[in-house]
Amino acid sequence: MQAAEINKKWKALQEAVAENFDMDIPDIKVMLFLIGVQELGKGPKEFSKREKEELMHIATCRLFSSLGFYELEGQDEQGWPHWKLVKPIPNYTLMEQEMIIKSLIIDYFEELNFI
Repeated sequence: MQAAEINKKWKALQEAVAENFDMDIPDIKVMLFLIGVQELGKGPKEFSKREKEELMHIATCRLFSSLGFYELEGQDEQGWPHWKLVKPIPNYTLMEQEMIIKSLIIDYFEELNFI
């Protein structure tokens, strides 16, 4: 996808998520949090600051697993997924990182038939 197409789809996804979850337009961190909650599979609940950070890490690993950078190792005794890095992620510029993450988030929500 080209940057213009990514940005167009990103805006549509943000609006759909905001409407569906009755919230303000979500940024990347909110989207990662939502994906982390989905991947954890325990439904909505209150999370500590540390757990929220872990959820965003889970989301990042899940998204980058589609590019072959991470592999799911399994779950711990509390049911939290653990990922291992299988190949180093290149040093992308901040702009490249943002476009890649937006694109992966779009793909994730498309796979769930959310958009």
